[in-house]
Amino acid sequence: MVLIDEYDKPILDNLTRPDLAREMRDGLRDLYSVIKDQDAHIKFAFLTGVSKFSKVNIFSGLNNLADITLHAGYSDICGYTDADVDTVFAPELEGLDRDKIRLWYNGYNWRGEAVYNPFDLLLLFDCREFRPFWFETGTPTFLVDMLTERKVYLPALLKTKASSRLISAFEVGDISTEALMFQSGYLTIGEEKNLDDNIVFTLTYPNREVRGALTGDILGRWVNNPRKAEESSFALYEALKANDFTRIREIFFSLYASIPYNWYVNNDIDQFEGYYASVFYATFAALGMDIVPEDVSNQGRLDMAVKFNGQVYLFEFKVVEDEAEGKALAQIKEKQYAEKYGSFRQPIHLIGVEFSKKTRNVVGFEVESLGKSS
Repeated sequence: MVLIDEYDKPILDNLTRPDLAREMRDGLRDLYSVIKDQDAHIKFAFLTGVSKFSKVNIFSGLNNLADITLHAGYSDICGYTDADVDTVFAPELEGLDRDKIRLWYNGYNWRGEAVYNPFDLLLLFDCREFRPFWFETGTPTFLVDMLTERKVYLPALLKTKASSRLISAFEVGDISTEALMFQSGYLTIGEEKNLDDNIVFTLTYPNREVRGALTGDILGRWVNNPRKAEESSFALYEALKANDFTRIREIFFSLYASIPYNWYVNNDIDQFEGYYASVFYATFAALGMDIVPEDVSNQGRLDMAVKFNGQVYLFEFKVVEDEAEGKALAQIKEKQYAEKYGSFRQPIHLIGVEFSKKTRNVVGFEVESLGKSS
């Protein structure tokens, strides 16, 4: 019997140094080739790791491996199911909000039943408080740097579509954003569609822990000031709770104003039209709020909807160098995006936010409220 955990760690530890990563990959290929040579004496072999390198590049002649990454029958093999939590861990649930446990730590899906992160649950039962335990074990610096370098539009990341081939491809020097985020656990399968025998997955954040912690870390990196980013998110929570829209505008104006000019220049941010909206979105997402980016209706696609404190906030973003001033709020009204939420019988706030690439800040913030605020 052969059991190997983290078979790919030497490679992953050196992804920022491709030449060394390839050297590690070649060395591991020689090591794993021994398994093939001992095939007659091995009854069972099980290898696990973060990434999925092709059999050709790392396992060479070991062609009798069965890849169960996306096999529905094994989807819950490495996590706790809802049934496990309700039965095995029943004595630990007293005093904890069961729905909140599910919201924070459940949601990892590999085409079968969703599972919880075991590490999170065990620490939750010990500490009795909700925290991003898994994320706190190590900041994904390489991932954050990659998203920054590739200028990924964060709101769209939540609804990434990819084939099984794309999310399974992982090679040194040629790693897609979708593959890295899926294989490292920051995105998981939210929906699956069969298009004439072509399987297409819609990827999403697995739970509140990952969405809040990752976007908060990205926000700190993207404004080049983690402390300012965190302070802005906390202040936003209080302002939104009070529906103090003047304060919300001040928070974002101060946040953008704090970003050093050389950070824009060094990272070519002036060429990244989605930067301002991404920072705005991440400030909300870092709080773990109920957010629907690129919210689709029968009239079009709203940039961001937020449901919080029994109310609905609809945001549209524009860059004034690209479109006329005042267009953001006007578009929300013209497209009648609020109609989708009419049945909620909750106050709805239409918010048009406009940025300027010249001043590198918020230059327009218009609000129109429908219904009474609580």
